Amino acid sequence: MLLAEDDRAIRHALERALTLEGYQVTAVADGVEALAQAHKNPPDVLVLDVMMPGIDGLQVCRVLRAEGDRTPILMLTALVETADRIAGLDAGADDYVVKPFDVEEVFARLRALLRRTTPVPAGTAAPEGPAREAQVSDRQVEAAGIRMDLQARRAWRGRRELELTRTEFELLELLARNAGIVLDHSTIYDRIWGYDFGPGSKNLAVYVGYLRRKLDEPGAPQLIHTVRGVGYVLRED
Repeated sequence: MLLAEDDRAIRHALERALTLEGYQVTAVADGVEALAQAHKNPPDVLVLDVMMPGIDGLQVCRVLRAEGDRTPILMLTALVETADRIAGLDAGADDYVVKPFDVEEVFARLRALLRRTTPVPAGTAAPEGPAREAQVSDRQVEAAGIRMDLQARRAWRGRRELELTRTEFELLELLARNAGIVLDHSTIYDRIWGYDFGPGSKNLAVYVGYLRRKLDEPGAPQLIHTVRGVGYVLRED
């Protein structure tokens, strides 16, 4: 794990807590060091403070994502406005924790980021009628005209390759693995972010909108459908 936090007290306390939790931690004090360490010894997960001198956490995210790095990123931020949180997610972060935070919450969100995406267990979502079952293997998922290479982290609709962020890829994978099944909002939040943002949150709707814009084609059927008051389902009309 790579931890980047410019506040010395927070950095040392979090490094100690993470180490006691069983993580191997490399701790740095700014974004320049974070990028250098990420390139030298790619971590399994990054914990980045947003407000750092020189290169801030958002810029670190943008650089890594532009390089094709899909390592999970958890942001630490003192910014509480929705626009600030969305800016972090748009920069490529997968989740965030608002300061001051409970270290147990950090642990829980890290576990969620490191958890492999798996099909939703029977009974957690309702079927929406007949649909072609997803073809799933350790390497690929195919459903509703979507093909995903899980190891290469690439996805296609037909012959067109989709340029997806890490969160968009995982959201599409979750929907594709459960093609024809309506996934409720709480299930999606738990599987992708590890917790529910609450009924007033627009984060899921924002990411579904991103995916739709990248998936939809003129004259082709829409693939992601809204089930009002419940959630979303991937299926061909």
